[in-house]
Amino acid sequence: MKNPRDIIKRPVITERTSDYMVDKKYVFEVDLRSNKTEIKLAIESIFKVKVTGVNTMRVAGKPKRYGKHSGYRPDWKKAIVQLSADSKELEFFETSV
Repeated sequence: MKNPRDIIKRPVITERTSDYMVDKKYVFEVDLRSNKTEIKLAIESIFKVKVTGVNTMRVAGKPKRYGKHSGYRPDWKKAIVQLSADSKELEFFETSV
């Protein structure tokens, strides 16, 4: 089995994903070769929560230019993870008053 921290790369925090957090849905960048079962087990072991569903999608790399050279950013995979109602919320950054 892979190390869970190799499967989950980082949380994706945007305005849209912040709206998802109200419904206990969290978005992560994950390894391209990982599947839904591996992602579920990794989230449960890292954060000690119960996952009820995982949706994944591959995101194609955007075209980029640097002077006369052009290429593409790498493709990546993201997972939207739904936590159970009795799971605690995940804290990615601390809010100070």
